[in-house]
Amino acid sequence: MLTPWNDLSMAELTVLETAFWSSRTSRHALAGLLDYSKSKANATVAALIERGLLQEAGLQSSSGGRRPEGLRLSERLGVVAGVDLGATSVDVALMAPDLSIRAHHAEAIDVRAGPGVVLPRVRAVLRELLARLGLEARDVMGIGMGVPGPVAFDQGMLVAPPLMPLWDGFSIREDLRQDYTAPVFIDNDVNLMALAEQWRLRRQLPDFLVLKVGTGIGCGIICHGQVHRGATGSAGDVGHICVDQQGPMCHCGNRGCVEAMAAGPAIARLAEEAARQGDSALLAEWFERDGQLLPEQVAQASRAGDATASGIVQRAGGLIGQMLASLVNFFNPSHVFIGGGVTNVGPLFLAAVRQSVYQRSLALSTRHLEIQFSPLGGHTGVTGAGVLAMQETLRTRGVAP
Repeated sequence: MLTPWNDLSMAELTVLETAFWSSRTSRHALAGLLDYSKSKANATVAALIERGLLQEAGLQSSSGGRRPEGLRLSERLGVVAGVDLGATSVDVALMAPDLSIRAHHAEAIDVRAGPGVVLPRVRAVLRELLARLGLEARDVMGIGMGVPGPVAFDQGMLVAPPLMPLWDGFSIREDLRQDYTAPVFIDNDVNLMALAEQWRLRRQLPDFLVLKVGTGIGCGIICHGQVHRGATGSAGDVGHICVDQQGPMCHCGNRGCVEAMAAGPAIARLAEEAARQGDSALLAEWFERDGQLLPEQVAQASRAGDATASGIVQRAGGLIGQMLASLVNFFNPSHVFIGGGVTNVGPLFLAAVRQSVYQRSLALSTRHLEIQFSPLGGHTGVTGAGVLAMQETLRTRGVAP
């Protein structure tokens, strides 16, 4: 079946891509971004509107003179599906071509149960969301999915993922093709966070890092405006950088990985040890009550002035900063955005990361460096999955890889 854009000229495709990234930009702004003449921009936009690929999105605010008409990809194209699969949860959304969310569902799920359990549930949720909107599978123009492990991007499958060994070599793309003819793109979950940041920033920053700290630790790399995946898809797997050769055993088989010492489970483990040893009356009280401690409780205790909890938070932030300093020295990013569940730990953690990075990095590398929590909310993963689906569907002209 022909896709809506398989016979587009390069100029028309470029206008569509620019309109996607530029968020309801005007014809005049498009001409400036693409270095097109006013007449070429107007003619190209008119042709795309006539074909139902672009639509006008309402008047914008005026900078003096007549208010310009904004443009966006047409809703007639259909929807893109975004799936953010985490270690313990799945987040699914259907989005318009401008990535506004039209239907959404999230639930707990154990990724270690394997694809035979998880993917049938993902496909069922997608069917439910489509039915809610009165749509069918043919209305899906592209699917993006993030997973917590290294991905061979061209093949759309995981490769030796430490957190999800049952998924090794399994083709998620082929599984989803049972229901959809739309192209399917699979990527590491932190790469999707990086794409979501790119979307938020409208591609204004060419070189930055996104660090996700949750059950595991990973890094999304934007280099010269593009996601850097590496030769085999494992770029950014920084959770297994060693920060202490005598440290605890990691599930990857090595000792002292920063993930084993500073990710969410490590923070909880240290808090439980402190509770058992009587180092913190508050943590001991909560541990006795609940039978376990969560990283969020460690943060809560720290904010309440508990010195032991604050020490655990600072230690985790310092170790992550130690690892991050090596990345900063090597890559020299302009910004580092930190996301994942650890953002709930609060400012003490961020301060410890910054202190460690600035202490261990070269002065030139940190002269203009900004390190901050990601300002994106709970839909970061599915937004990034939508960016991936829309970007790659345009790039491939809707042809399934």
